[in-house]
Amino acid sequence: MKYSGTGNDFILIDDRDRTFPEKEESLIQAMCDRHFGIGSDGLMLLRNHADCDFEMLFFNPDASRSLCGNGSRCAVHFAQKLGLANDKGVFTTTDGLHDYRFVDADQVQISMKAVGFVQEINGLDFMNTGSPHLIINKENLDSIDILKEGRKWRYDESFAKSGGTNVNFVEEVDSDTVRVRTYERGVEAETLSCGTGVTAVALAKKKNEKGKHHVTVNTEGGALSVTFFRNESGFSDITLTGPVLEIFEGVYYA
Repeated sequence: MKYSGTGNDFILIDDRDRTFPEKEESLIQAMCDRHFGIGSDGLMLLRNHADCDFEMLFFNPDASRSLCGNGSRCAVHFAQKLGLANDKGVFTTTDGLHDYRFVDADQVQISMKAVGFVQEINGLDFMNTGSPHLIINKENLDSIDILKEGRKWRYDESFAKSGGTNVNFVEEVDSDTVRVRTYERGVEAETLSCGTGVTAVALAKKKNEKGKHHVTVNTEGGALSVTFFRNESGFSDITLTGPVLEIFEGVYYA
């Protein structure tokens, strides 16, 4: 099936029989291609799991693996269609276990892993929320050349240890609301939304304010909500909530 999570679009595959050839990177790349394939910001395999409701494997369009926040939310919706998920429960993916719950039929919330403090690299905020994210504050997002600026930082040697970085350009709306545009590694382009990026942006906004917070992040594809607690050791009790959209289902001839 094809899904969208605030403009982040994904291919989701029922792989409970474990027949998908996950090591064939060229197949994943071909399916994600927007001209000769289905086209997507990533591909996911859903599988049975002995210790939780289901397992999800996420692949970027270049076939590399990572955590995907919006993809995870879409996976929960698809898993329920397959009879793998309930109204709330637990699934596992690249970085381990995540709680999930349906806020309503088309709004899915997932828990994110607790993270430490925001780092400062080259005078800019940086943190890993399951995937590495650089955060750059700007006054006018519409004036930015996202591809040019994003690529410059994505491959900067400062982030070589993490395999490069995603880049988020952020404009403040008010004390609890921001707007963001994201250049995603693996996609190597701007995406309409990025769940781990939205999470990083929200945490960075409140990096110096202890207590419980609720930040709304407006992406090019829609609004997402991030709640969390800023404590003595960083950030905990993090949730990411937003809409998911079923687009179509079909058969891909490999």
